[in-house]
Amino acid sequence: MLYSMTGFGRAEGNINNRQIVVEIKSLNGKQFEMSAKQLPPVLRSYELDLRNMLAAKLVRGNIDFNIAIKQDGASKPMVINTDLAKYYYQAMKQISHDLGVMEDNILSTIMRMPEVIIADQDVLPEHEWQQVIGLINKAADQLMKHRQDEGAMLERDLLEKIGNIQALHEKILPLEPQRTEKIKAKLDQSLKTMVGAENVDANRFEQEIIYYLERIDFSEEKIRLKQHCSYFMEAIAAEEVAKGKKLGFILQEIGREINTLGSKANHADIQKIVIGMKDELEKAKEQVLNVL
Repeated sequence: MLYSMTGFGRAEGNINNRQIVVEIKSLNGKQFEMSAKQLPPVLRSYELDLRNMLAAKLVRGNIDFNIAIKQDGASKPMVINTDLAKYYYQAMKQISHDLGVMEDNILSTIMRMPEVIIADQDVLPEHEWQQVIGLINKAADQLMKHRQDEGAMLERDLLEKIGNIQALHEKILPLEPQRTEKIKAKLDQSLKTMVGAENVDANRFEQEIIYYLERIDFSEEKIRLKQHCSYFMEAIAAEEVAKGKKLGFILQEIGREINTLGSKANHADIQKIVIGMKDELEKAKEQVLNVL
């Protein structure tokens, strides 16, 4: 089972006359990175706990976390900093007097000044925080369900790509006898052209042919490629949740074997098959970037 890196979860509820709305969005990321820029002041003291909780549950990805708290259906209760408002009033009144201008609309201007109207900084009790945790977990579970649904599509696509590589690998087998004969014929013709047919030592030629064929033999590469493909499918079927990095490493090993096959091929049709394998491999690598 695979999980996608992307997902969305939402949960809402009422806690002691507070309406709580939690939204979590996840995008691709190499590590766990969480943004909670609009975290309400009442939850600031719990921010580290919140991050640790989501890191354990969501594993990795770029997480956009948002939680809104409203009191009795209205916005968070606000208070007026009267001392600061009086200070602004005295300053503006003095400026009006010095400049000889009217004092109209001073009050509306004061109310727009920084820190005059601020949110009521109450503290969320521990038992209410536990209820908020329940809502956060509910949103995170919904996000993971979304990830799982998208992961099922990724799994089908990746299995198809690896299956295509395996099918192309099988097409190489009937071409190997042709490859060997073609290489021998090419070397024989080149040698006769350079030194003359009458000067060719047949025994020495056979020894050199065997040595050369051993150097370009790709039997081990074919075996390892087959093993890596099987391991990839086993890794997909494993129970662990986060395996995107592991699958990426296996694809790297598959790529090494395919590249070696291509470099040793010396056969046009086998080279075409190798190109087809590389094409499927690149598509698989793109998809693995989306896997958790």
